[in-house]
Amino acid sequence: MNYSIIKDEKLFKDFLNWLPELKEDECYYLCLFARSKYAKNEDGSNKFPHIKTDKAQLKRITVHKKSLMFEKVKQMECKFGAYKTKDGEDIPQEALALYITPNPRNQRKAMFNLIKRIADIQIANATGYNIHAEAMSAIQKSKSRTCFVDFDVDFPEDKSIDLVELKPFIEERIGKVGISYLRTRGGYHVLVNPDKIELQYQKSWYKEIIKHPFIDIKGDCMIPVPGATQGNFIPHFEN
Repeated sequence: MNYSIIKDEKLFKDFLNWLPELKEDECYYLCLFARSKYAKNEDGSNKFPHIKTDKAQLKRITVHKKSLMFEKVKQMECKFGAYKTKDGEDIPQEALALYITPNPRNQRKAMFNLIKRIADIQIANATGYNIHAEAMSAIQKSKSRTCFVDFDVDFPEDKSIDLVELKPFIEERIGKVGISYLRTRGGYHVLVNPDKIELQYQKSWYKEIIKHPFIDIKGDCMIPVPGATQGNFIPHFEN
């Protein structure tokens, strides 16, 4: 038995078409996590206590042509038990979640950031570093351009909000153009294309949206990948 990461091929490939085309020196950054909060017993206790952190990184990749993303993610679907905790325990399927930076990363910017980071390591005579991990972190932090501003609307466990309630709040403050609603396991990611904001909202839209009581994180965030697993939930866009 293998791990299952891509749950809906059509949703996944539609997402690839939705992503902006990459320019020179750009790439996409993806990370496969094991999340303890997705592996709970009915009483809320941790079903797999050997997962010590909520976001344990299992695999990080970059994709330089978005058309190759499907194949690269399929390569992550290895034999069950290949992903393990630091204690050597098997990572369960229900803990897996695949995330991506929808804003492309800039490799040239990452290169300069990595040079500075390596110099700092040398000056401090540090030990225990990993050059590959440092390079991947530099790429993750090096946004190329703002295609989307992301607002993570995370609902409390005792309150459920659907798009019928969320959408009017957003559109009253920003209009109806350039907005994508990504349904996730715990709520929504509202992705706003700032280049498409109507003139009347351009000066106020950001300050107005962050007034929503359940917006947790905002800005250049990672999002769950539509069509892929998020704790056995399948993230998807809604209209």
